[in-house]
Amino acid sequence: SASSSGLCVHCPAPWSPLLPFIPVVAFFSSGIVEVLMCRHKARNALGNVFVSQMRKVVSTLYNDSAVRVVIFRSLVPGVFCAGADLKERALMNNSESDLFVHGLRSLMTQIALLPTPTIAAMDGVALGGGLELALACDLRAAANSAQMGLIETTRGLLPGAGGSQRLPRMIGVTLAKELIFTGRRVGGQTALEMGLINRVVEQNQTGDAAYREALSLAREILPQAPIAVRMAKEAMNRGLEVDIGSAMAIERMCYARVIPTRDRQEGMAAFIEKRAPRYTGE
Repeated sequence: SASSSGLCVHCPAPWSPLLPFIPVVAFFSSGIVEVLMCRHKARNALGNVFVSQMRKVVSTLYNDSAVRVVIFRSLVPGVFCAGADLKERALMNNSESDLFVHGLRSLMTQIALLPTPTIAAMDGVALGGGLELALACDLRAAANSAQMGLIETTRGLLPGAGGSQRLPRMIGVTLAKELIFTGRRVGGQTALEMGLINRVVEQNQTGDAAYREALSLAREILPQAPIAVRMAKEAMNRGLEVDIGSAMAIERMCYARVIPTRDRQEGMAAFIEKRAPRYTGE
């Protein structure tokens, strides 16, 4: 079912409605959560209501131990997210525009700070804020036909939802400057070669090849110890922002948090007994 915000429920059985009052997320029994965007007429443009609803959705995922992986995807054919809603922006004064972009930046930070791995499934166009949403995720899968770019300079702007910071950290300063200065769009294969995405696939007849690849990637993550995966994410994300000595201290702190877990004991026992581990996230 669709809502006016442009976010949808996706409820393939079996699923576990852990938060039944939130009409925009489906919790799978496997631990994979999908956040679906389906603002068809506006091509998933990031308007006020859309952003507000997305923030509410993301906020529900923080402290839920049942959530193992989160996939962001679109139900609009040929589009992941076309960026900010320029029709709304055109009606804003300078102060309102600044406030809106601040909220958009906060949303992307909120996504980046999710403790579980996040995957963007880019089956179509991801421009401006749409690509910034994907950059806020840990991993990205894209169809080879997808087009992506930070095109803000072509509109008299610069990336304002984290893109000017995340893109250089991801693909290097020199290449990021070229893409942002020119507003260039790149396809899936080029994006893979740049290190902008993790996987690229041929688009299929149903137009959801990137989603299927993202789901495959999520299923590779699921069997691993959940607390260990979360701590690995925290260690990497926090370590990237400091000097190597401080980063080693962060790694030690994160490692110390997995030592007393039942999952660590289960991992050791499974190794000794030569069987697959059965992790519970405890």
